[in-house]
Amino acid sequence: MTPTLHTERLTLRPYLRDDFDTYATFMASDRAVHMDGPLDRDKAWNWFTNDVATWALYGFGSLAIEMDGALAGGVGLVYPPHFPEPECGGFIYDGFTGMGLASEAARAIIDHSFETTDLNTIVSYVSAGNAASIRVAESLGAVLDADALAPEATGTLVYRHTPISPQRSVS
Repeated sequence: MTPTLHTERLTLRPYLRDDFDTYATFMASDRAVHMDGPLDRDKAWNWFTNDVATWALYGFGSLAIEMDGALAGGVGLVYPPHFPEPECGGFIYDGFTGMGLASEAARAIIDHSFETTDLNTIVSYVSAGNAASIRVAESLGAVLDADALAPEATGTLVYRHTPISPQRSVS
């Protein structure tokens, strides 16, 4: 079952069919460059349905991000066949950037995944030039893992997330 999660400012909920046009518009934009974009509508549909189906396949997946009832982006764990490990990633739509939503949403989905699955580590694959995603990963306490495999041979950094314990806190 796909959950709905709540943070102080956000609702992370299952994707709806009506979310696709906004999703596809983002994926067609230059802002999707770090997600293999820009993507045409057919490829965006493949990504969208993968985000939905991952819950049934693995017990984790992606959720739409809402803020004050407006669609603000997406966040989740994905594990396509070419990924060595489950990955947490996300995106924030225009008009919602610069507010810390990516970190807030990622923290919620990572914590939920550690609490409800047998995962003991999650990675974030980040393009070396994607300063915003590097900041998000580091703000969540993820550590660069130079020995980890990445889906691409070069240019991808692997940040490793582990469960937060009383001995390790994120500030």
